Amino acid sequence: MIKLQGKLPRELFVACSGGVDSMAVVDFLQNNHDVTVCYFNHRTAHSNDAFRFVTTYCTENNLPCLIGEISRDKLPEESQEEYWRKERYRFFHSLNAPIVTAHHLDDCVETWVWSSMHGTGKIIPYANKNVIRPFRLTRKRDFQLWADLKAVPHVEDDSNQDTCYTRNYIRHEMMPHVLRVNPGIHKTIAKKVKEDEHST
Repeated sequence: MIKLQGKLPRELFVACSGGVDSMAVVDFLQNNHDVTVCYFNHRTAHSNDAFRFVTTYCTENNLPCLIGEISRDKLPEESQEEYWRKERYRFFHSLNAPIVTAHHLDDCVETWVWSSMHGTGKIIPYANKNVIRPFRLTRKRDFQLWADLKAVPHVEDDSNQDTCYTRNYIRHEMMPHVLRVNPGIHKTIAKKVKEDEHST
């Protein structure tokens, strides 16, 4: 079941990569909100296909669409993931409206595991300036179920399987071991997410 935290305004932007999570969010929010889709082009091999998919979907469903682009070259000291994240949020923060992302509970768990290895477990915050993450209590499998039941189209990025990226390594290699040690970790992190919501 898709769970929504907080009250959202009628008009909002939705960050959309074309993947199943963000496409499920776009479809879910269209029921009660005026949605503008925001696609950010990371200049990857997948980007051209995703760009065509998202813009075609928006045209066919009469949805306004904004496109963000990489604005600078990567600095030597930046990881690829850090570079993409900084550029993506530069675009998001330039928008003069709330922008919803599809961050879900599985993302929160992975972020907590990742940050714990650097000394302090962190929860993905509900808000970062105008960027809001109201689906932090929803499991990824619930987005997939919504997309399946509603026949929501989406595209898959092959790089999501590439474990040279830290996020993917944690997701595909570490999480099975984490779940073996603590099968209830999603419930544990969900409690922290709720505590974070009440503290903001």
